This record gives sequence, C-alpha cells and structure tokens, in this order.
Amino acid sequence: MAADGFRAPSAAETRRIAQDPGRLDLVGAPEGFDALVMADIVKARGGLSVFVARDASRLSAFIDAFGFFASNVEVVRFPAWDCLPYDRIGPSAGVAAERMTALARLAKGMDAKKPALLVTTVPALLQRVPPRSAVEGAAYSATVGNVVEIADLERYFAINGYQRASTVSERGEFAIRGGVIDVFPPNADEPVRLDLFGDTLESIRAFDPETQRSTRQLKDISLLPVSEALLDKDAVSRFRRGYVEAFGAPGGDPLYDTVSEGGRRAGMEHWLPLFYPQMASLLDYLPTGALIALDHLADAARDERLAMIEDAYDARAQADRKVHYRPLEPTRLYMDADEYRQALAVRPTRRFSAFQEVEGETVIDMGARQGRAFTAERQQDSVNLFEAAADHARRLTGEGKRVLFASWTDGSSDRLGAMLADHGLKNISLAPYWDAARSADPKIFQRVVLPLESGFETDKLAVISETDILGDRLARPRRRRRATNFLAEASSLTPGDLVVHIDHGIGRYEGLKTLDVQGAPHDCLELQYGGEAKLYLPVENIDLLTRYGSDGEGVQLDRLGGAAWQARKAKAKERLREMAIGLIRIAAERATKDTDAIVPPSGVFDEFCARFPYEETEDQLNAIGDVLEDLGAGKPMDRLICGDVGFGKTEVALRAAFVVAMSGQQVAVVAPTTLLARQHYKTFSERFQGWPVKVRRLSRLVPAKEAAETRAALANGEVEIVVGTHAVLSKQVGFANLGLVIVDEEQHFGVKHKEKLKELRADVHMLTLTATPIPRTLQMSLSGIREMSIIATPPVDRLAVRTYITPFDPVVIREALLREKYRGGQAYYVAPRISDLPELQKFLREQVPEVKFVVGHGQMAPTQLEEVMSAFYEGQYDVLLSTTIVESGLDIPTANTMVLHRADMFGL
Repeated sequence: MAADGFRAPSAAETRRIAQDPGRLDLVGAPEGFDALVMADIVKARGGLSVFVARDASRLSAFIDAFGFFASNVEVVRFPAWDCLPYDRIGPSAGVAAERMTALARLAKGMDAKKPALLVTTVPALLQRVPPRSAVEGAAYSATVGNVVEIADLERYFAINGYQRASTVSERGEFAIRGGVIDVFPPNADEPVRLDLFGDTLESIRAFDPETQRSTRQLKDISLLPVSEALLDKDAVSRFRRGYVEAFGAPGGDPLYDTVSEGGRRAGMEHWLPLFYPQMASLLDYLPTGALIALDHLADAARDERLAMIEDAYDARAQADRKVHYRPLEPTRLYMDADEYRQALAVRPTRRFSAFQEVEGETVIDMGARQGRAFTAERQQDSVNLFEAAADHARRLTGEGKRVLFASWTDGSSDRLGAMLADHGLKNISLAPYWDAARSADPKIFQRVVLPLESGFETDKLAVISETDILGDRLARPRRRRRATNFLAEASSLTPGDLVVHIDHGIGRYEGLKTLDVQGAPHDCLELQYGGEAKLYLPVENIDLLTRYGSDGEGVQLDRLGGAAWQARKAKAKERLREMAIGLIRIAAERATKDTDAIVPPSGVFDEFCARFPYEETEDQLNAIGDVLEDLGAGKPMDRLICGDVGFGKTEVALRAAFVVAMSGQQVAVVAPTTLLARQHYKTFSERFQGWPVKVRRLSRLVPAKEAAETRAALANGEVEIVVGTHAVLSKQVGFANLGLVIVDEEQHFGVKHKEKLKELRADVHMLTLTATPIPRTLQMSLSGIREMSIIATPPVDRLAVRTYITPFDPVVIREALLREKYRGGQAYYVAPRISDLPELQKFLREQVPEVKFVVGHGQMAPTQLEEVMSAFYEGQYDVLLSTTIVESGLDIPTANTMVLHRADMFGL
C-alpha cells in the first residue's frame, strides 16, 4: 500500500488486505479515501477486481475519484437499468449499449496480470443478465476487402437491437443509403461509415456525428449487441413457449403478438428470461478469485432494492391489473438476498465502512476520518470563509500532513486557488494525478481535480474539498460543446427539407451522397434546384446553407445561375440598409448619455462568485461578461438576457447587483408576481448573507409597517437592494441613488408599468431577464436597440427529458409519483380540462394515498391560485394537480416529473 500518503496498516495487514481469500471489513475509510485504498488493492493484486457502489450517483463519483488515484488502470463500467422494476419501458438505448459493451468485454476475458476494475451498482449486481454464451456469439466483424451482404447486416441490426435512423448520431443507430452504411457501435467513440462496391467492403471510415465529416480510415470494424434481448428465430420460439408456460393463453397481449412477429416492444426486457434457456448473473462473467469490494451502506441498498422489487411485483400481480401487464416472478429476473449472500461468500470480499467499528478478526482499521466542514463559518457574517480555510490548512501542515485542495473542475480549482492566494496561501500548484501529488514536498500546498462531496484526513494526508469550504456544490465536469449558430450538421436535415444556399437560393436537400473525387471518396449533400438541376455541396461547406424558415408548401425552387435569387437578395439588402440608418440614429442618441463606470471590486467579487454552487455554462459566462462590460462602459446599459427557466439568468442578475451595490448605488429587482418576487428575495437574501449589503422586499404581501420602513430606507440610502412586484415602481417609492433596475419576465407587466420602466431607462442601467420575450422586445434586441445575451446551454448536470407515451396505467403513475416523493422531489399532474380534475382527485386519493396533492386551475381567484402555487413552491405538497395554467418563470428544481392526462387532447 502507499506509505507516504496516509497512515497505512502494518506490512502484514497490507498484504492481507490485498491477498486474503475471505471477507475483510475495512473500517475508518470514508468516501474518497476508499477510492485510494481500492487503487492500491487493484495494483497489488493484478487482474480484475470489482467495486459495487450503492447507487448510480455513487458509481459515477467513485469512478471519478478512482481515476485520479489510478489513472493508468482500465475501468469497466456496468450500470443498472435506468427504469423501475416491472416498468412499462425498458432501459434507455445508451444504458443498454453500455451494459452489453461491458458484458462483451468480460466475456472476451481480461488479462490475468494487468490491473483492471469493474465498477457496478447493487441493483445491477442483483439483476440477472443474458448468459455468457449468448453474448460471445453475438459479435460481428468485417475487414476492408471482405464480402458484406447488406441483407445479412440488416438482419444482424434487427436481432441485436440497433435502431434505424435517418442520420446516425447516437450509439446503437444505423442508416443504409444504397451502398453506404452508417452505424454507431456501442463500443466505439465515433460512428463508422461502410462503403460497399457491389458486395465488397471498399472502405471503413470513422466520422464526426455532429458534422458527419470523416475523421479517419479504419481497416476493420467490430459490432456488439445494443440490447440484452437478442431476437433471433430461436429466441422468438423460446419466448412463445415460455410465455404460454408462465401465463397461459396470450389473450391478445400486444407484447406476445409483437415478439411473435420478430418485432421489438418497449419494456420487453422485463421478460428477458423467456428469451434464453437460462439466465446468468454478473458474477458468472468474472474470473475465479476476482476480489469484490462493497461500498459503504451496500447491504442497506440491497435490502431497499429487493423491497422495491417485491412491492412492484405485488402491484402488477393483482388480478384486476393482469390485463394490463403479466409480470414474471422476481426470482426469475433478480437474485434474492440468500442467493446474493451465497454468491459473495465464495469470493474474496472487502466491505468498506466510513465508521469506526468494533475490532475483530476480519476488521482492519484504515485510520481515516471525514475532514472538517466549514459549516459554522458559512453561517457567521463576521468570519471570512477563505481565511478560516487557509488557517486550517496551515495548521494541518504544521501537524506534518500533506494538504490537497480538491475541486470538481479545472476552472473551480483555479478560482479556489485565487481565493486562497488572497488570504496568504500563494502559488498553490496543480497536481494532475495522485502519483504527482505524493511525489512533491509534503510541506507544499497542492490543488487537485478530485470530485469529492467531502474531504478526508489521515495521520499523513488531508484532503480539503471545495464542498467542505463552500457548501453543497452542484458543479460537475462538462464536455465542451461547439457553437452552432449556422446549420452545422447534416444530421439536423432530413431528405425533403428546404434549404437556402447563400449564392444559389432555395433548394431541396435530397440526402448525403459519397462521390469519388480525384480517386478519393468525398461526402456531399445532394441539393435539388429548379429545372431538375442538382448541386453537390461538400459537407465541410455546410455553413453556406441555412434552413428555409417558412412553410415549405408551394415554394418554388430557384434555378442555378438564375437572376431571381440575386434580385431578391439585393432588395432585402436595401431594406436592411434603411433599417440600419434608423438604428444608427437611435444608437447615437443613446451614446451621448453618460453614467459613472462601474467595475467589479477586485478580490471580493471573486469570493462572491465562488459561492455560486454550480459550474457556470459557457453562455452564462458570456452573458456575465457582457453585463460587466456594459456597466464599465460609462453608458446606460439596456440589455436583455434570454434563456430557459433554470438556465442561470438569476446568477447573471446577482453578479450585476453585487457590482452595483458595492459601488454605493442601489438596485431594484422587479418581478410580475408575488410568488416570483418571493423566490428572488429568498435567492438574493441567501447570496448576500455575510456581505455589507441590505436586501429588503416590497409587495402586497409584505406587512404595512415593514413596507413603510423599506420605503424610508430606500429614500435615505440605508438599503442597497429591494426586491418586489410592481409596488417597487409606485410613486411612493423613492431612491437615494438608483443605479440598476432588474426586470424579470417583462412580458407579464401591463402598459402602465412598462411606461414607468421606460422613464427609468434613460438614466439608470436596465437588465431584463426572460424565457419568452415578447416580439417587440425581441425585435428591439435583434435589431440592436437593446443589447441581448442568449443563454442557450443547459446547466452542466441537466439530464435530457425522457418522454413516454403509454396507455393509462395506474401502476406506472403510482410508481412515478412515489419515486419522485421518496427522492424528495415533486410532480405535476396536468389535465386538459377542468372537468377532468374531480376524477383525477379521486384517483390520487384511492391509488396514491401516500402523496399530498393540491389543485389549481384558471377559474380560481388570482389570490387563491397564488396561494396554491406558493404552497407547492415551498414544498408543502408533493403533487400539483392542475390544468395547463402553470406559473411562468418559476424555477422549482425539485419538480422533475410531469404526468399528462389524456395527452391526445392537448394542442401543440
């Protein structure tokens, strides 16, 4: 084991931890430190070891931490299905592909001496998987020069779960266009393009899924299944026999009918045992003697998962619901507790625990504990958080400990280093990985990118995480996304779409075609023009195209070389020139007005930014930069920030407010509803806690005495920031030195209030936030009368919305609502008509009595509806049952599930 990084056990215990063939309990090993211990175990043993995380989020966190401590060790990830037991839908294509890639890697066999780690979860370990023989026999490979029958390849795609697509961009998709076959193998980083000449495979090229451009030539290709249900003829026959044995006559079950015809149906994976002679477990794929390490609380996670499986089965097995869904018994799909324990008992196991437990023959104390959290300092206005962290680090170094400051990303690490440098810890170097960190002088402070929820300490090592210092961090490493302001990818086009070429005008996209140009294959877009003319545009010149923006019905295609397009273009340019002259005149009038330049206060502004608990998106950083530039320009700002709910517009406003308030001027934040104003007041109050800035509120819900005090304090300059509704704009409110007005959801204000805002615009800085700008505001922004910043990038950890269309199923709805409740979330239940609400209230009371729900609709009095929305926002209810009236602009992060009743009755 590593000796200089933490207090290692004795030499004998070290050998025993790595090599003991039985069970050992490794106590005193908090999260983060367990990854370091595991890295040493894997390196000492060689071959494959396994770590079983308690859930999916812990799996990702462990892989990130392990990657820092053992950057050169291969990690195989095997996730659980991302759906519930006995669900109507199966695992997503991405998860299914990842699971099959891992099973294929294990079935192929791992190097017995080379260290490797399989990381999985308790639910994934409990779940049965296809037998090893089925996975081994399901691979497909081809080499340049081989004979490839397109019919055989299509059959392979159908059997192994590949999805046909017009343009390939996701794993498990394929497209066939004549002799060109695109496919995205589940085990590849990029999709590949197979080019056939007759039935001979002429070339294999990897290509970029975004641009569809070839990136490199390949000599061969290897394909793996992307579904655990392999649908060959034998599997279909087994399914039909097994179904009748388990449930009797099919009775028109659409699942039975679809599979009998060789088709796939959503959720068919929940009947996986019917497709195979026998099922296997993940443990059957492991080499004999592979060590299995269990996460802290893994046994509790196992019991919880088994209880969930039992509950889901009981709900499905009720006689009156069998018509909707015929479930297999749990033991056919999952291991039970006894089988799980017996399977682990015959293998070397290591059970991690963060706690100190009673010592015994199988217990080894690893000598670590969770690090110090600066919770108390965060609550005290008089204490500087970074000063306290710096003092603590110096004290740890004085005790002979190596000190590492761990952050989630490179950017947050740089920012933390700058904060600590302001408080005396200068030149904290960045160590890229563990071996580099421990080879440095232990007296030198170091920064590392190591995503930990909390730090840890041993006798020789102290890791202080940014979460310890700043509180809950919601930032995660992000993938860079390229800007796509023009039509940047052929995948966004489908054959038949109308496009506009900058030089040739309106044409019709016919598809992607590979041409032989000077002896080399070249990918081109085929465009149809008037007079049956065709234009082949190389994919690298796709930026010359834009999508045709209007209804395509009755549109006449331009002729190549014709004069009509050039004439229309010249006319449009003349109109733009006239508009530009008007805009220049307006811009000149604004440019003559002067204000004091406001610049961010150095040091303290960075500290304020560091308390933002997310990683800023690129668009967000651009918007913040735009606003700060406007404030420092010495001219009145008039900027529109446009972005979806939850995309981070409020943080832009917070930073602008901080800069203005710290310069001695006042800030007014105006929202259209009391509920939205209350949300902003809560956010501003929490972020400005501990700073010499007073935040007050004004709305009709504020007591008269408090409102009078606020108005008086604004008039004499004692309050820097006021948050409220249009009450802030009333004649009774006067400001001593108003510098910035922030308007949220401007489109909801009436004409009178907008006129008041117009009067303010001439003299003070204006910042408008909106998710849905009204056409006039948007046009003014697009034309340059008002500046605009767009936040189009979703937050770093925002998951894609998964949408399912199913028949009305009380079990699915109950599961969805309870899953949201038990994870601390909320749900919307939306009906198309008010007359549907009584029936749904009865359904919720009878079928889901565990949830508290509240009803809201448009026929309620405005004050009553506001009270309903306020109660839901504050978490007093689990479910909001309503019509399509959903309060605009509200960011309710806990509400992540929406059930649409009678979706066929909703408009677009």
